[in-house]
Amino acid sequence: MNIFKFSLKLILQILFVIIFLLPLQAKNLDKFNEGNYISDYFSGILLLNDNKYNESYYFLKKLNGLEESHLDYSLRYLYSLINLGKINEAFSYSKQLERRKLSNFESDLTMGIYYLKNKNLDLAKKYFLKLKKRKTNSMLNNFVSDSLLNWVSFKNLDFNDAQNKINKIESRFTNLKNIQNVFLHCFYNSQKTELFFEKLILKKTDFSRYNYFYATYLSKIGKIEQAKKLVNSSLELYPRNLLLNQYKLDLKNKKYKNNFNCQNLSHVVAELFYITANALSSQRLYSFSNFYLNLSKYLNNDFHSYDALFAENFYNTSDFTQAKKIYKKMSKQGEAFLWYSAKQNAKIFIKEDKKEKALKLISNTYTKLSQKNIYVTYDYAKFLKNNDQFENAIQLYTKLIEEIKKIHPLYPGAKDGRGVSYERIGEWDKAEADLLSSLDVSPDQAYVINYLAYSWIEKGININKSLKMLKKANNLKSNDPYIIDSLGWALFKLKKYEDSKYYLQSAVKLMPADPVVNDHYGDALWKNGKKIQARYFWNYVLNLKDAEKELKDNIKKKLVSGL
Repeated sequence: MNIFKFSLKLILQILFVIIFLLPLQAKNLDKFNEGNYISDYFSGILLLNDNKYNESYYFLKKLNGLEESHLDYSLRYLYSLINLGKINEAFSYSKQLERRKLSNFESDLTMGIYYLKNKNLDLAKKYFLKLKKRKTNSMLNNFVSDSLLNWVSFKNLDFNDAQNKINKIESRFTNLKNIQNVFLHCFYNSQKTELFFEKLILKKTDFSRYNYFYATYLSKIGKIEQAKKLVNSSLELYPRNLLLNQYKLDLKNKKYKNNFNCQNLSHVVAELFYITANALSSQRLYSFSNFYLNLSKYLNNDFHSYDALFAENFYNTSDFTQAKKIYKKMSKQGEAFLWYSAKQNAKIFIKEDKKEKALKLISNTYTKLSQKNIYVTYDYAKFLKNNDQFENAIQLYTKLIEEIKKIHPLYPGAKDGRGVSYERIGEWDKAEADLLSSLDVSPDQAYVINYLAYSWIEKGININKSLKMLKKANNLKSNDPYIIDSLGWALFKLKKYEDSKYYLQSAVKLMPADPVVNDHYGDALWKNGKKIQARYFWNYVLNLKDAEKELKDNIKKKLVSGL
């Protein structure tokens, strides 16, 4: 063990010297060529990459001074500070870098944002101009620097000059140009502000978020009834939009608090950073996304929409502790936020194998809500169904089906959900009727087709019809392992064993740890004369954690007697 530790330490030292220190003068090596410093540096980097910001900060802070010989250190240290929300500390560190002529894009950005927040626009402009002058091939950095310099310049420009700057934004950033044009009109209190909001939200791109901004703008200028109408019509198009749902409740309760003001420069820049963070998150660049999110929160700390993306980023990196903390904070911002947070926390509890806790949380929250719209009830019913609470789910689905018309977008889902629930408690006639009804209203639901067809196959009925349906489902959802498995199983039941083996082999490749798929493939192999391979897959299923007892018992019989 000691030899191993020594070897690892030696390897780290060699790597550190080769990658970072060889080009440097010997006098810079003295402090940082010891194993513990090298270990701290690599630990800090790895933890930062894993979005463990507290731990990363702990290791990187020990290495103050390393930026003299290794510029990347200052960048990583700044990311740790910003991602912990330590903006003031990041500002102080950035000033140190500036005094030592070691500034970088992130340090200039931090100083500019600090001065912007503190309404020192001249100093903010100085640092944003430095950003603009930095040579970079990064499209993101160019967008950020151009946008910041534009907005901080508007203080000294008339509207026409400001609009000319916005109109010079590259054509590939058309959506961002449209958003900034709306904010520009609002910022200058233009008479065309409402017109530009209308033009933006009518575009084909999903600008549902800006329906909320438009509504808050209308309420700010005293057009409360118009704001209410806008929120209601927007929710018909975007019924699950968190901001709109909460604002509807706020307007009803005469709570006109506006957490976003497009005449507040800090708020506008915060939203531009949010757009940046959202784009980075969609590319799974969560640490970079959190960097810009924390700057957004610093500039507009009361806008809880940013917390939703922040928690989602932590969820996607499996940092459930941080995600739950954020959802707990969000749950205090109104009933829409409360329900959203409960759903997200319940999802985390399920991931943590705390099913009872998840059920208790979401059930208590649903009961607590003073207003339950049909989408809230649908989500609750779906959660119950997905967690084996079938009788309770049936009651809620039935209530929904009685309330809504067949043309409502929730109708086929409610019928499908109730049908699945009926099937799981053994009431097949009711299940079949609901599944057929769901497909009658919306015939291209691949997973409903699959569920119904597979159920028929298992019952030994309508197998030829099931095969045709499954071919349609496979065309609708290509490469879906569940549908491919059902298609292969239908062919097996029709004794088309060679064709069956082809599809079931594909399903096994897509879902190698699924017990049922492996069992089906074993059966197909047996019928194709490959009995040794069949037994291999059956034995494999016996060792799978998720294999049910009944399945294992059947496989044990097959291992003795075959098919």
